[in-house]
Amino acid sequence: MSYRGLFGRPGVKGFVIAGFVGRMPMSMLGIGIVLLISSLTGSYATAGAVAAVTNVSFAIAAPLSGRLVDRFGQARVIAPLTVVSGLALAALMLCAGFGLPDWTLYVAGFALGASSLSLGSMVRARWSNLYAGSPKLNTAFAFESVADEVVFVTGPALVTVLATAVNPFAGLGVALVLLVGGSFALALQRRTQPPVQEVRHAGGSPILIPGIALLSCVYLAMGAVFGSVDLITVAFAEEHGVKGISGFLLAAFAGGSMVSGLWFGARHWKVSLRRRFVRALGVFAVGLLPIAFIGDVRVLAVSLFFAGLAISPTLITGFSLTERLVPPSLLTEGLAWISTSIGFGVAIGAWAGGRLTESFGASNAYGFSLACALLAAVVGVAGSGLLRLPEAPSPAKS
Repeated sequence: MSYRGLFGRPGVKGFVIAGFVGRMPMSMLGIGIVLLISSLTGSYATAGAVAAVTNVSFAIAAPLSGRLVDRFGQARVIAPLTVVSGLALAALMLCAGFGLPDWTLYVAGFALGASSLSLGSMVRARWSNLYAGSPKLNTAFAFESVADEVVFVTGPALVTVLATAVNPFAGLGVALVLLVGGSFALALQRRTQPPVQEVRHAGGSPILIPGIALLSCVYLAMGAVFGSVDLITVAFAEEHGVKGISGFLLAAFAGGSMVSGLWFGARHWKVSLRRRFVRALGVFAVGLLPIAFIGDVRVLAVSLFFAGLAISPTLITGFSLTERLVPPSLLTEGLAWISTSIGFGVAIGAWAGGRLTESFGASNAYGFSLACALLAAVVGVAGSGLLRLPEAPSPAKS
């Protein structure tokens, strides 16, 4: 299945570009907060805790905003929440800059996370509206996973360079501009937003679907890998006197995922979604084994690249399974639960990574990341029976 045929419909390029720009901050905020606060306070524990609060509040709020989108439409929800999140990010930077008490950082971080939108879920909902039941949908989800990885390749490197070479506030300042600009641009793309459908599952939630609950548990553990690797890698680079390249190390992690995502989405698959998901989880766990035993920056960069190769395939199949398991009237909320689970995991990983780094050093703290990857694989394999799809043809086949 070629990527070439995805963009022919009117309005597709517009929402793809707007969604990409609006998602850039999701890879910049975590490391940007860590770099800013650790630079001003010297504490990775505080920096990791503030980043964790931001991610937890996002994780709590994402399904709620997803439900609002399903009921009222994307445009009516994006605009007000974008204003709030922009103001909250500005407040966080001001509180840090003026040296206000730590509780102000937590309050601003909570407001930022609670008002942040899962734009990836909204973009995927637009793709689903266009290509539901078509083999093109799996390719579209693959493209979005690649776009996510491009974001995670460029975002950490950009915010690190800005924060270390220009000014500690510069990275988050650019993230603020991208967040507001991209979100409002997506809100203006009304022609391609999914129509509001009658809710026939009142009082229910996608998280009550067994398969979605399983996916959420798996992505919780994977999110802990992402959150811990982000923070520990910054500390690892600083321990070796090269803090300025920490963003490039994280870009290697995302780069592996981007490469595999391009390959994965262009393949003609005969293996079921469930089997692809299970195999990708196994490769993810095995790929992370080396990072727990590395003490050299250059070797770490190579290892992070190979460890990232299984990320996109796992996310692509997970989003495809979610689209098949969730009723159309709850699709945005269902997709948001995936983001929520990852967000909770990132919060746990950032907090634990900060504590473990300060107590045992960055190299040893990577053991936590490996343990979370193994947990994700065990849970996914053990519960894979919940992901069996009754429909005969998988939308991933072409």
